[in-house]
Amino acid sequence: MARLKNKLIGILYTVLLGIITGAIVWAFLRVMNLGIGFLWDFLPSKLNFPFYTVGVCLFGSVLVGLYKLKFGDYPEELTVVLGKLKKNGRYPYHNLFVILGAALFPLLLGASIGPEAGLTGVIVGLCCWVGDKLKRYYKESEDLAAIGASATLATIFRSPMFGFVEPLEGEADAKLPKASKTVLYILAILSSFGIFILLNKLTGGSTGFPAIEFGGYELIHLLWAILLTLVGIVLGALFLAFEKLTHFLFGFVKNAVVRCAIGGLALGLIGTLLPLTMFSGEHEIEKVLSDGRTIGVIMLLVIAVVKLFLTNVCIASWLKGGHFFPVIFSGIAAGYAFSMIIGIDSGLCMAVVTAALLGSIIKKPVAVTLLLLILFPWQLVPVMLGAAALGGFIDLPRLFGKSAKAE
Repeated sequence: MARLKNKLIGILYTVLLGIITGAIVWAFLRVMNLGIGFLWDFLPSKLNFPFYTVGVCLFGSVLVGLYKLKFGDYPEELTVVLGKLKKNGRYPYHNLFVILGAALFPLLLGASIGPEAGLTGVIVGLCCWVGDKLKRYYKESEDLAAIGASATLATIFRSPMFGFVEPLEGEADAKLPKASKTVLYILAILSSFGIFILLNKLTGGSTGFPAIEFGGYELIHLLWAILLTLVGIVLGALFLAFEKLTHFLFGFVKNAVVRCAIGGLALGLIGTLLPLTMFSGEHEIEKVLSDGRTIGVIMLLVIAVVKLFLTNVCIASWLKGGHFFPVIFSGIAAGYAFSMIIGIDSGLCMAVVTAALLGSIIKKPVAVTLLLLILFPWQLVPVMLGAAALGGFIDLPRLFGKSAKAE
């Protein structure tokens, strides 16, 4: 009876944890979108301010620098959060509101980053706090943090299986959870994802990425897929080269305010010239899909490469966040450009280039494929999995002197 009671308590707490996780992710993204709408739609319509983008990015980045000067360099990167959780079995939770602010402010400024790093740190910390409070009631409370991390990733990326697989794939000592714990993971992910979708529907928010169509396979597509995979690998090499270059250059700037200001100035200048390189890229994907032919091949390729550069500038200058969304956008833009060059199905081109690009950076082909199902139909799974695996076969992260893990 005691064992059954512990399992029932675990199920109850896990479902509640999933609901809280989904609500936090929804609230964060809702506030972010409202703030972006106010700064980038409402105010410009009321003010005739020259160089508005440069002014907002520079002034806002100085404020971010002052914030970091007072509270520290947050949010931590996703690998750091998950690494601390794996090594110590927990993550500090004394400054969760500080992490929330540090994660939100650069996103409001239009930084070319995603929200996953900050949100994962907050929810993992919250789960550790809950686990500490529940030790006397629930024997396996230490598992809540890992479960919360999976639920967070699943909800942010609207991909339940990605949240389960991403923390496990590619880890030398990773083991699938026991059947009973797997049930808890699934319950947390589904409850988190479910409440997120429900809140979005109740408030009229967006519930996902645009669906990209695919016209079907032809034999010639398999040959073109090899070339497109190479394109993705080259883009992955550029991303890692930009990462090494920007961290080297910004390493000379120790003052947080100056460092953030330089990043903000670069963001404002590049964003003025190429607006599609700003923000995470989630909504900008729709612009590429609707206006790609008008934008043109050369400009799409320029945007794809500059986006990879700007994402690393933002992260290195401490306008921090995740890199998944921006990298996906770059793959979509480059893939669309190559579909116009070689004249085959655009869905296939975008899927292969994006999968190879992500695979070459994070070396997790199954997770990459599951993640990209938020955009592409299941018929493209074989070519996405193959491109991601080939992208990861060439060990680009080791070539550039870093471990092959997701940010």
